[in-house]
Amino acid sequence: MLWLINSLYRLYIQISFTAPLLGNLLLLLLIALLGLIIFAFVYYIGLLGPAQKGQRRRLIPPRVPEVKTEAASETLKAVRQQVTQIQDEVARQALLTRSREIESILDRGELLVVVFGTGSAGKTSLVNALLGRMIGEVGAPMGTTEVGETYSLKLKGLNRQILLTDTPGILEAGIAGTQREQMARELATEADLLLFVVDNDLRQSEYVPLQHLAEIGKRSLLILNKIDLYGEPDKEKIIARLRQRVRGFIGPSDVVAIAANPESVELENGEIFEPEPDIMPLIRRLAAVLRSEGEDLVADNILLQSQRLGEEARTIIDNQRRQQAEKVVERFQWIGAGVIAVTPLPVVDLLATAAVNAQMVVEIGRIYGCELNMERGRELALSLGKTLASLGIVKGAIQLLSTALQLNVATYVVGKAIQGVTAAYLTRIAGRSFIEYFRHNQDWGDGGMTEVVQQQFQLNRRDEFIKAFVQDAIARVVKPLTDNSETELEPRDYNNQQQDW
Repeated sequence: MLWLINSLYRLYIQISFTAPLLGNLLLLLLIALLGLIIFAFVYYIGLLGPAQKGQRRRLIPPRVPEVKTEAASETLKAVRQQVTQIQDEVARQALLTRSREIESILDRGELLVVVFGTGSAGKTSLVNALLGRMIGEVGAPMGTTEVGETYSLKLKGLNRQILLTDTPGILEAGIAGTQREQMARELATEADLLLFVVDNDLRQSEYVPLQHLAEIGKRSLLILNKIDLYGEPDKEKIIARLRQRVRGFIGPSDVVAIAANPESVELENGEIFEPEPDIMPLIRRLAAVLRSEGEDLVADNILLQSQRLGEEARTIIDNQRRQQAEKVVERFQWIGAGVIAVTPLPVVDLLATAAVNAQMVVEIGRIYGCELNMERGRELALSLGKTLASLGIVKGAIQLLSTALQLNVATYVVGKAIQGVTAAYLTRIAGRSFIEYFRHNQDWGDGGMTEVVQQQFQLNRRDEFIKAFVQDAIARVVKPLTDNSETELEPRDYNNQQQDW
């Protein structure tokens, strides 16, 4: 553009002497081009029409960063798919309700600020002070919940609505206090911004929850309340210690000192003076954080809540599957024990290859959504049986159970029952090992099958478990032998066991 103007100027100089009219027209063109440059410059740096620009901003609804929003939406879709697998109707409906609540928050774009801390730190005084001094509109309470009251605030310069929630104090005594603290902690994990209130240096019981909330991604301001009770030197020392304690997860500028409800002072004339709350440092910092980080705070929290909901759904499904799989293991362990008890093997070490049968492996895999054929089930069972033998677990199980049985039944019965009881015990170890295998998407982990089997053996050799297991074995295996009667098995199960073992 500058080159064009310079060229036109030179052309004007050349023709103005011979054709003044044409020169004047060229001059007008030059002036128009200059005006166009100035207009474009002013427009693109945002100096033109501030009122119109502000109006355009008001018409644009608040939006969170698209990448995080999309991630949260995808997670919520996955949660709804997972929920269909949950058999517990109460748990399923609770997860669906919470997923809808998260979607509603995403649509409304509200900022949730939660006040958290001990009951003596002055949380309610802080809320009252903010309601009276906050720049903007203050609405009526939105309703009392089990964990406190929530108020609606409107901060000037911020398009989003602010919800300010007061929570019960933590570290309260008694069962009721513990329950209120748990509810307060749950609400704190749902906050976009947390105001953690203290009235002195952080105690360890306060530091731990604050650090935990920071670890899960909560943005926090640490509020030192009741500074009117301290002299200037003491106040500076406490603030310095607080900043040192939380260094690494709360910045120095996010440690704010206030006096939400200063103590009254008696004047010389006997009158009582009620000082105004000193919370302007908090208001300034709160406004700065919400204006500069509000969009990201909402996006991060929505993504965090959706991820936590997904983890909760996976935990419920995992517990459900584990319970179903353990019932399968228990059923097969006593079926195997009955088969071995009535048809004992000549060599007890052969139990190493017969500790688990293919049908049990297939059924456990089906519970975890993995369809295996019988051939694959036999391969897995044989592989784990060899591992049991190579680790000496078969021999260890015989010794462990022989000792336990001798303390409960006559010695002559032990010899007849030991194979069946040991088979049940080894089937349990193998079955629980396969539960871990399928839980981790058919992966034995870094330590391989050996580590998983050893871990299950250690878990199932504890005294309290052995006592309960032996008592159950006496009723299911030993007692039928002493009564000289065969263990009653369903024909289908018995035939399957003979084939599989």
